[in-house]
Amino acid sequence: MQNKKNQSSVGLMIQRCHKWRQKRKQYMDQARQTSDEIERERLMQTAEHYGRIVAAEQGKIDSTRTPSEKAAAAPATEETEEDADEENSFPDFISNLK
Repeated sequence: MQNKKNQSSVGLMIQRCHKWRQKRKQYMDQARQTSDEIERERLMQTAEHYGRIVAAEQGKIDSTRTPSEKAAAAPATEETEEDADEENSFPDFISNLK
């Protein structure tokens, strides 16, 4: 019974993580489209905040999984090309604010 409850809890954490990743992407997209530098910076800081939340939640998810579950989930947690592109474009975006 405990294992089933743990799986449910991890499932909920994964759902929250996914929701926060979507919010982060939304704020980053809005920041790229705005011309107001102050608003752009605010949006990027909000996106960064969601990134920290996701990282913390992912740490919790990883710590609750058994080694066999981690091995099975490893391919599912790899970055997509889109995520990698966003991460790589973040510093360029900030440097272009000047």
